[in-house]
Amino acid sequence: MTPNQTPLISQSQVSRDSGSWHYTVLRDLEQRLGGSSEFPCVFSKNAFRKQLLKFIFVERNDSSGIQHLASGLAEYVDVSRKWDHSLDTAYPLIVAFSHASIHAKTVEDYHAYGWDVLQRLHEVDTAPWPDDVGEDPESATWSMCFNGMPLFCNMSTPVHQLRKSRNLGEHFVLVINPRERFDVFAGNTPEGRKMRLNIRARINRYDDIPHSPQLGFFGSSSSEWKQYGLGDQNTERGEKCPFLMRSRRG
Repeated sequence: MTPNQTPLISQSQVSRDSGSWHYTVLRDLEQRLGGSSEFPCVFSKNAFRKQLLKFIFVERNDSSGIQHLASGLAEYVDVSRKWDHSLDTAYPLIVAFSHASIHAKTVEDYHAYGWDVLQRLHEVDTAPWPDDVGEDPESATWSMCFNGMPLFCNMSTPVHQLRKSRNLGEHFVLVINPRERFDVFAGNTPEGRKMRLNIRARINRYDDIPHSPQLGFFGSSSSEWKQYGLGDQNTERGEKCPFLMRSRRG
């Protein structure tokens, strides 16, 4: 990152950074989202084609790395507050982590790391938790929040093999979107339910395993947090969410 460059950078900026691991992340995304690929999320494919993606690259797993991520995420939230409800101004955020910042071998290892990152972001977040968002991850109204905005965070790992839609290349990636966008485009409405059915049908064609039983829609009986990190097998999950509200920490 150049001295005058903010942590949040555009897809076009990354495309000019050939030779770095940042460009490798973009190349891996192109292989999955570009051209005639059958990647299930049509919104991601549209965003990639129109160069709408935003990026934050995390080089280090220390306080400076988290502060760098927090600064970029705060900027992303500020940009997202100005959204005009158009698909062409819905910028997904790709948070990519260097190989040096993470040492993981299994899907579970990567998910544990992802939750640790979200916890540390929460610890440095100075904005109050939104009143209309549950504080208990088992609540139907819970979602990760930062800078006062509810977010949906998708954890994609390089070791997912059967659930290929959760493998975006050789780096660990968080795909972050404002929670509101899912409600607008794929919420609990006739149009939203139709869109979800279409995406899940595409998942079943793309992945080597049926779509996860944890997938649901916000506000339903499904746990939002379980959708952040999906395993490579469709198994029962009895674990507790590792995320802890500051007010609930002992």
